Amino acid sequence: MESVLDHHTARALLDWQIELGATEAICDAPVNRYEAAAQAPAAVPKPAPTAAPPPPIVAQVDPVAVAREAAAGAGDLDALRAAMAAFEFCDLKLGARNLVFADGNPAARVMVIGEAPGRDEDIQGKPFVGRAGQLLDRMFAAIGMDRANPDAQRAVYITNVLPWRPPQNRDPKPEEVAMLLPFIERHVDLVAPDVLVLMGNISCGALLGRKGITRLRGNWVQALGRPALPMFHPAYLLRNAHAKREAWHDLLMLQAKLRGDG
Repeated sequence: MESVLDHHTARALLDWQIELGATEAICDAPVNRYEAAAQAPAAVPKPAPTAAPPPPIVAQVDPVAVAREAAAGAGDLDALRAAMAAFEFCDLKLGARNLVFADGNPAARVMVIGEAPGRDEDIQGKPFVGRAGQLLDRMFAAIGMDRANPDAQRAVYITNVLPWRPPQNRDPKPEEVAMLLPFIERHVDLVAPDVLVLMGNISCGALLGRKGITRLRGNWVQALGRPALPMFHPAYLLRNAHAKREAWHDLLMLQAKLRGDG
């Protein structure tokens, strides 16, 4: 006689099987799992993911190397000016009106190197033509020299480390100075002055690797293989009239050097 389990008894038996670990429902007939595993088809391996192609190699251009090559290829001042005008790696060029190359007599014994053009220089395309430039002219006139003099002994040739005006007349950035330095080095080679005058901290930093114009001024140093005299920038003298005494002292040092007394 077939026994019939009530609901509560069946539930109790099911709970007991779960406690024993029988947690899965299977077929009515037993299955030999070892035999089933041997008969199962081999798993097809998934193809390895295809690696993404490497990004294309973009050639890195060194602006300093480009400037060095362009400057070295300039055989005269006109060619150097053209090479600077064609140089496309300095963003200052994008915001400037004019390239400010130089002014004065290129045969002069004295070459003045300033920092960068200002507003007036950017408009006229010549260095030192604003208030600071007018003071510079008066300073050299006091020792009998000027930029317009055809006599090389009494003439002055003037340029800047940077040929383009920085926005808002800010100081040039180190990377801007570095990429344009080959041009000023070649500029000095072509002019071949007897003496360099380094006006202000930026020009001293570029050509001497040192700053601190109050310590450097009044002392002869060597820059690009030539005697160089650091001096206060005329713009600084406009703001600090008390420093004009030191500037006059430096001008007398320059005059003595040119006479062979310094």
